[in-house]
Order: sequence, then structure tokens, then C-alpha cells
Amino acid sequence: MNLVGTLYVTALAGCAVAALAALTAPARARLPLTGWCTAVAGAVGAAAGVAALSGGVSAGVSAGVSAGVSAGVSAGVSPGGPAGGSGPSWSAWLPDLLPLAGVRLAIDPLGGVFVAVTGLVTVCAAIYGIGYCAHGLDGRLFQAVLPLFVAALLLVPAAASVSTFLLTWELMAVTSLLLVLAEHRRRAEVGRAGLWYAVMTHLGLVAILAGLVAFAAGAAGESFAELRAAELPPGAATVVFLATAAGFASKAGIVPLHVWLPRAHPEAPSHVSALMSAAMVNLGAYGIIRVGLDLLGGGPAWWWLLVLAAGALSALYGILQAAVTSDLKRLLGYSTTENLGLVLVGVGAAGFFAVSDLPLPAALALAAALLHVVNHAAFKTVLFLSAGSVLHATGTRDLDALGGLRTRLPYTTVVFAVGALCASALPPGNGFVSEWLLLQSLIHALPGAGVAGAVTMPLAVGVIALSAGLAVATFVKAFGVGFLARPRSAEAEAARESPPPMLAAMTFAAVGCVVLALAPTLVVPALGRAVGVVFPGRDVVSGELTLRLAGVSGMISPLLIAAALVIAVVAVLGLVRLTAARRARRAARLWDCGAGPMSARMEYTATSFAEPLQRVFDDVLAPESDVDVTPMKESAYLVERVRFQARVPDRIEHRLYDPLIAAAAAVGNRARALATGSVHRYLGYGFWALTGALLVLVALW
Repeated sequence: MNLVGTLYVTALAGCAVAALAALTAPARARLPLTGWCTAVAGAVGAAAGVAALSGGVSAGVSAGVSAGVSAGVSAGVSPGGPAGGSGPSWSAWLPDLLPLAGVRLAIDPLGGVFVAVTGLVTVCAAIYGIGYCAHGLDGRLFQAVLPLFVAALLLVPAAASVSTFLLTWELMAVTSLLLVLAEHRRRAEVGRAGLWYAVMTHLGLVAILAGLVAFAAGAAGESFAELRAAELPPGAATVVFLATAAGFASKAGIVPLHVWLPRAHPEAPSHVSALMSAAMVNLGAYGIIRVGLDLLGGGPAWWWLLVLAAGALSALYGILQAAVTSDLKRLLGYSTTENLGLVLVGVGAAGFFAVSDLPLPAALALAAALLHVVNHAAFKTVLFLSAGSVLHATGTRDLDALGGLRTRLPYTTVVFAVGALCASALPPGNGFVSEWLLLQSLIHALPGAGVAGAVTMPLAVGVIALSAGLAVATFVKAFGVGFLARPRSAEAEAARESPPPMLAAMTFAAVGCVVLALAPTLVVPALGRAVGVVFPGRDVVSGELTLRLAGVSGMISPLLIAAALVIAVVAVLGLVRLTAARRARRAARLWDCGAGPMSARMEYTATSFAEPLQRVFDDVLAPESDVDVTPMKESAYLVERVRFQARVPDRIEHRLYDPLIAAAAAVGNRARALATGSVHRYLGYGFWALTGALLVLVALW
């Protein structure tokens, strides 16, 4: 077993130890013991992913090594080649672990990206949970399920057969559902969110199951190596791609399959929200890359234009919904839909460019998508953990009820500001670098992309630019309304800073954002090896301090940009201070329009801040409002109270899912007539259902 395999197996063993500690450790030691074991497992898993990206073996290894062990496990290792090598850094086959098929695992550089991201997010979430779970979430079941969820997240990118992939995918779904439902006894909304998540994630599983089983049937084998070598008819390949893409898009929160995400992520405990939003949803994008680009080998251009369109729609719709919501964690959930949409824009563009015989822009677009996966994981971890700190201190997620947290939660304020800057895609944030790289791939592909590319690529550029602008407005609202000005509630007034483990985890994630923002050259060359799994032999970028695009004109130096911004800010502040020092100062009360001292009721709230945007996009958002006028008892012409309510519902949920739910409820109500209590009738139902199924199978055969 090589370095990658050793680290990876150690990480899985660490998750098992953490789960066992949660079940057996005494109450006082349970939280720190489980948390630190999970954090160590995440760190080792991250090291395994990094080792897979860097090759995983010493330079002297030139051939695969295989060995059988007494437990019936066979393992193989192949050298990670240059940026074009596609062989796995480590693989293993456990024939006796799963009946009939066994378990196949393999980590190549592409899977290594997602293993590394999951591991690093786990480190932050596990340490954070030591402080966050001290009040009500320290039970044995919750603490045991969390490391199992982490293990599932680590297993999915390493699955190398259909049965192994489906098994680990279902383990990820079930464990995450249990974590989402952790607080269902405290709030009814948690149960409803869990129901939505359970239904959507298992419908997605059914679609993935149907697609991969059909793929395995056509390939006469279920290992990924056999699927990769198979040549499916075009119609069968299209069915496989559409079915699996729908299932993976549901997990990634892509519109219109996103409805579970802004419900489940806010209701889950905040460190679980970070794991789901920064690690789990990434595996939806991984599935599309692995099946569509790797196993199916590309496909027709319209596949990838469909992926690109779904990503663009998700990016715009997600950030629009985030811009008008006043629930802090719901805002971050919709932001996840936006950022995974941008990832799919890159994936769709990469597939389209590859079909259009534009290998360099294809590799560049895929590298941009993977870099955005890494960057989004970093800043979304920061933001969800910071939101959890706010919730821990105030007990509310409503931005309209917050404010004034800058003086009460100074560390949380600084960390949230870092995350907000990165999520806004402004320099010197890390989100700016990946979106710049994505724009470069789209622009440089225009001359050779044909008519379809000439139409879609400028639209994609416009979508990215518009979503970036809306992201700025969204996070200016979140930070300004939530942390600045005066407290607008007693809870915000009484807020106190979070415990040290929470602050340490938030700081670690924020430092990761800063490193990715200033030194992306540490990451992008390694991502080039992951791109080489799908598009062999293509170097994407070069440079140590400056990112230089390979084969096309384009370069950027985030470190120099940051230095220039710091110098400019210091110069402006120094000039202002110098000018002000020459003038006499006097203390005076601010102009208040004669209304007396300013109060919190006079501040902008999140709702009022978003109203101009809501008016601009009124036809898209379709806001609802209600005015309730209560007259006085003495006369209907005298008004005692006027109550105004406004809300912006999810229009897709309202127009698409509500009618489907109503129709399903109507069918269910009518079907109650079939439940007569007669055993004979029930046996008849079973007989006719079985007969019909057999007739369908005979007809299809």
C-alpha cells in the first residue's frame, strides 16, 4: 500500500474510532474526544487527497504494484503521472465485503481534489462542533453519525464501481438526513425540511441508480474501468447521461431541483450546514464530471450546453433569492446554489469545448470549475461557521433582528467579513480568481466555438458578471445589516462572543481563504493533474507569483493586486488623516431631521435594503404582499392598526412543486377507497401488479 492508500485507510479508521468514541465515551469526554478524532481523520483524509494530486508515490516508481492480503483484499498502486496521467494513485478491491460485487476503491487526481476538500472542511467543522454542540447536541447518536457522514463523503470520490458508488452515495444521504433532523423536537420547520430533503435526495438516488445500472448493463460489467472501455449506442448513452445528470444536479442544488437546499441547510446545525454546503454538494458536480466526461467520454455538444444552461440559470436564480431573503443561513443556502451553478457553467463549457475540438479552453474551463469548488468550499465554510456563531450568540437567523454585532462579536465580524469578500468575487478574495479563470476560458474559446459557441459564450459571460454584481449586493446586505449599525433586538443587544473552539475553527477556515486568494499558484498546478484525468496532456497555467495561462494570452497576480489595494487604501487614509489634522475640530450632533436622536427603528433592514432589487426583478421573483387594516370599534372609518406583510416565495417551488404535491395528495385521498381491510382484495392487488410488471418486462425484452 502506498502513501495515498495508507493515509486514506487511516482517515476512514479515524472516522470509525470517532463514531465508537461517541457511543462509548462518558458524557464529559464525548464532545472533545469525538471532535478531535473526527478532525484528525479529516486532516489525514486531506493529506491523502493532496498526495493523490501530487502523484502519491515516489518518483522512482514506474509500474503498478499489486499485493493480496489474507483478508481477501487486493490493492494496487500506479504512479501519478504528469498533468496528463490518468491512472489511479491508489486502488483496492475487497471482494468479500459486499455480496456478489465486492467493494472497489480507487483514488486518482480527480477524486483526490474532492477528498482533500472534504478533509479540510471536516477539520474546521469537527473542531467547531466541540464548542457548538455543548448545549443540546452532545447526544450519542448525533455525535456518532457525524463521523460516519464524513466517512461517506470520503468514500464517494474513491468509489470505483457502480455498486460501491451507490452504496456510499446512499450512506451519505442517510447520515446527512439524520444530522439535518437533529433538532426536529425543538422546531417544526426542521421536520418539514428533513421531509423535503429525504424525498429529493432519494428521487435523485433513483435517477442515478437507473442511469448507472443501465450503463453497467450496456458495458457488461460494473467497474469504472469496464464502463470507461465500453462503447454504448448514442441513445443509450444519452439516457445514462440525462438520468445521472438529473440525480447529481439534485444533490448539487441545481435549479429546478434545488428546493431542498434552502430548507435543509438552514435547519441543520451550523457545522453540519458547513459540511453539506462546502463538501457534500460538491459531489454532485463530481458525479457529472466523472460520468459525463470520464466514463462516457464526452458525448454530443447539446449535453454540455444543457449543463451550462442549468448552471447559468442556477447561478442567477440562486443569487437573486439570496439577495432578497432576510434569513442569514437561508441566504447562504441560496448562495450555494449560485456557486454550484457557476461550477456547472465551467463543467458544461469544458464538455462543449472538448466536443468542438478546443482542448485548451476545455482544460482551462474544467480547471476553473475545480478551482471554484475549492474556493467555494473555503469561503462557505467560513460563512456558515460565522452564521452559526451569530445564531449561538443571539438565537436568531433573522437579519432584520440583528445589527450591532461588530462590538459584541468582534472576531466573528472579522471572519464573516473575510468570507463575504471572498463570496462577492471581488479582489483580493479567492472567489475572484476562479471566476476570472472561468471568464478567460469562455472568452478565449469564442473564435473557434462555432455558431452555438458564439451565441452561448457571451451569454455565459453576462451571467457570470451579473451574478457577481448581485453577490456583492447580497453580502453587503448580510454584513452591513447584520453586523453594523445598532442592535435591533434584545437578543442582538445581549450577544456574546463564541467559545474558543468555534473561533479557532472559523479562523483556520478564514486563513485558508486568504491563502487561496493570495497564492492560488499553490493549488492550480495540482488541479491541472486532476484535469489531466479527463483531458490528458494539457498544462493549464504556470507561474509562481503570477498565474499565466498556458497557450493563450492572459495573466493575473492576486498577490500584487492585494498589495496594490493595501497601498492605495493606506495612502487614501493617510491623506484624509493629514487633511483632517490641519482643520480645527468641534463636536456636534448629527443632523436628524428634527426627529430626535437616531434609533434602531430608523436603520435599513435586510428587507428594505433588498427592496430596490426586488422591484427591478419583480417579474422573476413574484413577491407577495398583504395589507391588514384593523378599524376601531367605534367607527369603521377610524383605523386602529395597519399591518403590512411582504414575502418573496421561491417561485419555482410555488409554480412547479406545489401543484405536484397537491396532485399527489389528491391521488392519495382517492386511493384510500382501495384500503377496504380485505386480505383477499390486497392479494388481488398484488397479483395484478405482478402480472402487469411481468407483461411489461416481456414486452421490453
